[in-house]
Amino acid sequence: MSATPDTLTISEPAPERPGGRTGIVVAALLVLVAMAVAATADGSLLSFFDLPAAVIVVGATAVAVLISTPWRDLREAAAALARVIAPRREEAPLAVARTLIELARQARHHGVLVLQRRAADPALPPYLRRGIGFAVDGSPEDEVDTLLRLEAHAAAERDRLPAAVVRRAADYAPAMGLIGTLIGLVQMLGRLNDPASIGPSLAVALLTTFYGAVLAHVVLSPLAAKLDRRAADTAMTRTMVRFAILLIIRRENPSRLALMLNSVLPPDRQLPITADPLAAT
Repeated sequence: MSATPDTLTISEPAPERPGGRTGIVVAALLVLVAMAVAATADGSLLSFFDLPAAVIVVGATAVAVLISTPWRDLREAAAALARVIAPRREEAPLAVARTLIELARQARHHGVLVLQRRAADPALPPYLRRGIGFAVDGSPEDEVDTLLRLEAHAAAERDRLPAAVVRRAADYAPAMGLIGTLIGLVQMLGRLNDPASIGPSLAVALLTTFYGAVLAHVVLSPLAAKLDRRAADTAMTRTMVRFAILLIIRRENPSRLALMLNSVLPPDRQLPITADPLAAT
């Protein structure tokens, strides 16, 4: 009678694609190149830089976000942006999946209590450590499933906040650019008798709109999209952890967990697994 093989060989996956830092650097370079090409008409790249216009757009956008957002949400958004710009490799879903397979193997061969030390391992995600603690404590499977689902739902709601804050800033930025345009026009119309002041006032009027559009659609909106993607990856990781903890409690075959994890992971980030046919009996 054949059984699902208990021995799995997980080959090394291909290197993951570059993280958020590379994309941000490339985007900034592309913006500078576009501005340089546009500046060839008058030969001056400095024509795109105006300190008063930048202060109006960035400062007014920041003030609007500060007024409309609780301080706690601002701290969480800042921390999430830091993680997006400098992502930590150990939090990648594929790395977590490989860790879950190893934990399932240990529990299968040596019992669930062998994982007791891992419940306090700071290298593991907190959600996984709590799940291991439930399994080691011998909590009922249904209770563990309910607790992990509730925690995952609450965490998913929290993970949406940083993207919402950044998206709110992206909504404000173009409006602040228009306000800067009105300020520049008022200054220009009030100084028509002084031809030397018309140029700087007109520059503020036009560049504030430009800065507002760039800030919203080149910087903030892409960052909000990256935060959404990170939140989706985190939610996927929690789903994989729940699968693994329930399987560990049931002491099922790790090969089944590998198949379950691959059903959640995207096709280009799945575990490359081969089963040893000699392990089947």
